[in-house]
Amino acid sequence: MGEFELIKRYFTRQARNTALGIGDDCALLQPATGTQLAISCDMLVEGRHFLSTVDPFKLGHKALAVNLSDLAACGAKPLAFTLALALPRADEAWLAPFSQGLFALADAHGCELIGGDTTQGPLNICITVFGEVPVVNGRSQALLRSGAQAGDDLYVSGTLGDARLALEVFRGSVSVPTALFEAARLRMEQPTPRVALGLALRSIATAAIDVSDGLLGDLGHILQQSGVGATVNADTAATLVAARACQTKTDGRLTTAISPAQWRDWALAGGDDYELLFTAPVSKRQAVAMVALASQTPVTRIGQIDLERGLRLVDDQGQAVPNIYTSFDHFA
Repeated sequence: MGEFELIKRYFTRQARNTALGIGDDCALLQPATGTQLAISCDMLVEGRHFLSTVDPFKLGHKALAVNLSDLAACGAKPLAFTLALALPRADEAWLAPFSQGLFALADAHGCELIGGDTTQGPLNICITVFGEVPVVNGRSQALLRSGAQAGDDLYVSGTLGDARLALEVFRGSVSVPTALFEAARLRMEQPTPRVALGLALRSIATAAIDVSDGLLGDLGHILQQSGVGATVNADTAATLVAARACQTKTDGRLTTAISPAQWRDWALAGGDDYELLFTAPVSKRQAVAMVALASQTPVTRIGQIDLERGLRLVDDQGQAVPNIYTSFDHFA
């Protein structure tokens, strides 16, 4: 099977929401009147972002999910995406489920594949996604990292740390019951992009970012670009590792030997969560609760934005917690 047969068989579809899709040198997008284009790009490299043993259906899902998460953090409605794919070989047994997982998520969000490239080489997946953001009275409604204000509440959606737990199991650094591992592995391999929540937060949140490199590291981007500080309840964040609920007890004792410090570390600096971290005024607490319910996405208030710059961690008793956490950095 050659390159063009591969594209035709697994990735070519009839253009629906775009002016011109796959088949020419360029695709043509026609944004709706009164909107801006939001554009983001993410690359997934085998051995760096995913294991060689991952189910290709789940990998297709994740490849697009991490990009849709960026649109969600911007409050952008998904429109279209491109796919650049390097493959060691044209393996039909891999391509079929990969494309099925990719298109299942794309169809769920009305996001259309409009072009890209294929080549032979080490497995590498690069997606560029396009979304729409309304412009009202000349002002963009996009959520940015630069709008947090002192006094704002700090929220995170969903759960944290589960992907890091699964990674540590794969590395052999921890051993956990099967149910706990499978719950964590699902979060690692098939994250849920919080698109509905992101769209609903456009008129509520003051700033937002998606959590990809670790909660505290990504929060740092908001603090830097907004010129503010924050106080985070580290114990509250640690309760958001969903896999903890899968621990079992024998003779009244937990069967896992994971320490409170590890749960806290994975929640605060684990990475690969693809949840939304956002700020909103205290006066918007009821509105946040309503959009969380409407989008079927749990959100948790984990701290507040401070006028004093810097990041402070506290426990449930309000006592200071040393900030020893570092987020993921490809070149650190």
